[in-house]
Amino acid sequence: MSGVVSFVSSGPGDPELLTLKAVDRLTRADAVLFDDLSSGPILTHARAGADLVGVGKRAGRPSPKQDHVSRLLVDYARTGQRVVRLKSGDCGIFGRLEEEVIALRAAGIAYEIVPGVTSASAAAAAAGIPLTRRLTARRVQFVTGHDVTGALPEGLDLKALADPGATTVVYMGKRTFAGLVARLVMEGLPADTPAMLAEAVTTPDQRLTRATITDLAAQLAQSDSKLPGLILYGPLAEGDGG
Repeated sequence: MSGVVSFVSSGPGDPELLTLKAVDRLTRADAVLFDDLSSGPILTHARAGADLVGVGKRAGRPSPKQDHVSRLLVDYARTGQRVVRLKSGDCGIFGRLEEEVIALRAAGIAYEIVPGVTSASAAAAAAGIPLTRRLTARRVQFVTGHDVTGALPEGLDLKALADPGATTVVYMGKRTFAGLVARLVMEGLPADTPAMLAEAVTTPDQRLTRATITDLAAQLAQSDSKLPGLILYGPLAEGDGG
């Protein structure tokens, strides 16, 4: 008899941001397949004796192939175990959730999705700012900063991304932000648009950097920081800087 897979969102890193449902699923799981950014203190909620399997993907590092991860989920569930697939942030946002769901559906295995705190919300909270602003930022948009090859994705809606009235969050875009900014400025986005780089948000290594989009692009072009990060730009409110 097949088990069930719970796709559990671990949030940005602070275990106190886990939902009650996320903690419940971790404490009852027979196996936990976790991303790199979901490891550490968060895994202390897993029950003693559970299989803990690292399957995370990090840019520039050897990582398990997606089909291998999907096959592991199916194999564990087919033994009747309760399986948690632990993903950082909210598992439905740039977490390659769909590929794994498709594999489970094809194998006839039941699953559930436990939502969580996405890094964008956590970064704004850490900086003491809202993602939206009345009258000046009525829209929020999330975009990935790299494709499967690590390059800036083709086919981006540059007109939308250059909208000065939107708060834009770029996930996984540290290495490609300079190229993106060059295109956005050509599209009409002011070069002095406020921006913020949020690295390792909600963890002891948290680092928030405020600049304009062009200054931040120049900084990132010279940076060798390996901390996971995302970038916010647009009409950002002033916070305490963290």
